[in-house]
Amino acid sequence: MIKALGVMTSGGDSPGMNAGVRAAVRRAMDRGLEVYGIYYGYEGLLRGGDQIKRLNWQEVGNILQQGGTFLGTARSEHFKTVEGRRRAVENILERGIEALVVIGGDGSLMGAHVLSTEWPEHVEKIVAAHPDLYPPASQIPMLQVVGLPGSIDNDLTGADMAIGVDSALNHIVRAIDDLSSTAASHQRTFVIETMGRNCGYLALAGTLATGASWVLIPEEELDLRWHQKMVESLDKARKIGRPHQMVVVAEGARHPDGLLIGSNDVRSILVEKLGIEVRLTVLGHVQRGGSPTAFDRILATRLGVAAVDLLMDEPDVIHRHMVGIRRNKVVSTPLIEVVEKSREVRRQIESGDFKKAVELRGEAFQSMLDLVNTLTQITPALETGQQGRVVIMTGGADSPGMDAALCTAARCLLNQGVEVLGSRDEFYGLIHDDFIHLDWNELLGWVGHPSSDIGTARSDLLQGDFGRIAENIRKYNIKGIIAIGGWGTYQHIHRFVEMRSGFPEFDIPIMLIPATIDNNLPCTDLCIGSDTALNNIVEAVDKIRHTAGATKRAFIVEVMGKECGFLALMGALATGAEKAYLPETGISLTELNKDVIELRDSFECGKRMVIYMRSEQASPHYTTDFLRRLLEAESNNEFEVRSVVLGHVQRGGFPTAFDRILACRIGAEAAGALLKSLKNGSDEVLAFGLREGAITSCTLSEAVEQMDAVHERPKVQWFMDLYSMVHSLAKSRPWSENRPETGEGL
Repeated sequence: MIKALGVMTSGGDSPGMNAGVRAAVRRAMDRGLEVYGIYYGYEGLLRGGDQIKRLNWQEVGNILQQGGTFLGTARSEHFKTVEGRRRAVENILERGIEALVVIGGDGSLMGAHVLSTEWPEHVEKIVAAHPDLYPPASQIPMLQVVGLPGSIDNDLTGADMAIGVDSALNHIVRAIDDLSSTAASHQRTFVIETMGRNCGYLALAGTLATGASWVLIPEEELDLRWHQKMVESLDKARKIGRPHQMVVVAEGARHPDGLLIGSNDVRSILVEKLGIEVRLTVLGHVQRGGSPTAFDRILATRLGVAAVDLLMDEPDVIHRHMVGIRRNKVVSTPLIEVVEKSREVRRQIESGDFKKAVELRGEAFQSMLDLVNTLTQITPALETGQQGRVVIMTGGADSPGMDAALCTAARCLLNQGVEVLGSRDEFYGLIHDDFIHLDWNELLGWVGHPSSDIGTARSDLLQGDFGRIAENIRKYNIKGIIAIGGWGTYQHIHRFVEMRSGFPEFDIPIMLIPATIDNNLPCTDLCIGSDTALNNIVEAVDKIRHTAGATKRAFIVEVMGKECGFLALMGALATGAEKAYLPETGISLTELNKDVIELRDSFECGKRMVIYMRSEQASPHYTTDFLRRLLEAESNNEFEVRSVVLGHVQRGGFPTAFDRILACRIGAEAAGALLKSLKNGSDEVLAFGLREGAITSCTLSEAVEQMDAVHERPKVQWFMDLYSMVHSLAKSRPWSENRPETGEGL
């Protein structure tokens, strides 16, 4: 059984690395391990001395929100030599370290694999040279290594997303959003260079999330006249009324002959051929910087915990693995497989087999590339025909990302010659003949809009409304509906479908797209808008933590969610909150008594601030104000207690990159399914969502069956598996320590 663990970050830094270190260190200590922090990656490992230090519980506190890595990182040429690795092994043996958790890219993971495979040879020679310092080589256990994917390029096989990718992508999206404002003011075209030396994920996803006009990535094969096609496309766009354009170039994009395409060369081509003002923005290392997003914090935390659990729960296995999230589940993949398959993509690109390179990137990458190629067309592939119209509506409470789903679905339909109408305020437009004609060019800028441009509404459908809906369906020759919204919208569609026996006009296909910050819908792991809301919560709590130096304080932060605790639980995990009060678990007097004891203990251990996250409907009796007054009464004037109700700020702001991309993916799938139903004459009703990493659908009856209608949340909620992780990582000390008597609570 492992007794000591080393944790290190290596290669290029990525936002979220600190969260991974914190999770690994605290999980290891909670399970009784000694933990060493290795500073500056492999360079620190081979130098030893004060660059390999024992870490304690408190030293990894308050780092969750920090960018970069507090352990530092460096590239080590000396480690690439046998002598360098042997020196690293000596330092490992000196401290009795038996396993390493390494956070980094393919080079860092390959270094871990090589070190582990060479371990017996190094140990044998070191012991032979210093027999008085070490036991026989046969008694020294094999070095275990577990890697965590940390690379903003997202180029590692074995993980759907690497630590830092989401943060980098949000930097790109915000930059393009900001540049769009100045581009529109001056009618300029911008060329934006992103990172992605051998992987075009950031450029491709950034293009999809911002509605950029053109993208160049390493994986896509270009013909010899690619630059002429680009010029013709942008020129045509200007002539039809788009005076400003965005061209996104991944730093590793290549000419057909394999030479790199310089972003400045792209700018020069556009200036020369179009005679327009073009500006170049190289985003560079700003993509690596800043505080990690909620997604990266949660991802890194889950993987850090999983790495330690893998080592501890499988003691008889020689681990040379990487843990990653695939289809929303933690999986382990042999390090050598990760590195070889990741590098195989590069080899295919260099050899010119771009089709194979895209195939190796995976189905999600391919579908995103196809979608970008569709949406960057200047005009639809087909002219609007006479096959009827489709209505798109957004309903219920507004949710960031609704417009991204709406515009993507509409443009996919328009591309196939289907006319699309927007129904104002959900069913209101269908009842009162209030529609918006959705235009290909007008929709272009909607992908990043907050909320919904066609409006949402919370209203009941009255009996007399159905006749007017049927009349307008006949009047406008409506052949299908796409409904975007929350549980209220799903219920309205359910009732609409139940009225089919009395209204044959209702026998049309309907596609449901989940959009609610509450994340309480069936057939999906995540709803459009929930990531934006979660980041709004994280940003607010980070600002609260900035006041930690003032005095000892406890904050009760109330978040939305209705009867679903997703925002409270994931918000607590992403901010390091000590507690999450959820509707699913409720609040008891016994629990509050224990919380008061632990709160006092936290401040005695040196904490300056404690955060309790409370979902708005966690308990009808123990309200946020009640909890504040309770803790204040029990504080004995040793700490202050404040409450913060975040309210509708959680719905506000521009949607995050994750929400935009999720909305685009689901919108495209829903439009494709509707087109298929129109062709087949089907009247199916499907609910779409993101399930285990893939866009899937289920029937309306299946969606209703999966819901706990009383509490308006799914019967099975995947995120509840993370409930115990919140408290175990945020408490004041590991369970492995003897806890002093703290007296009675309430």
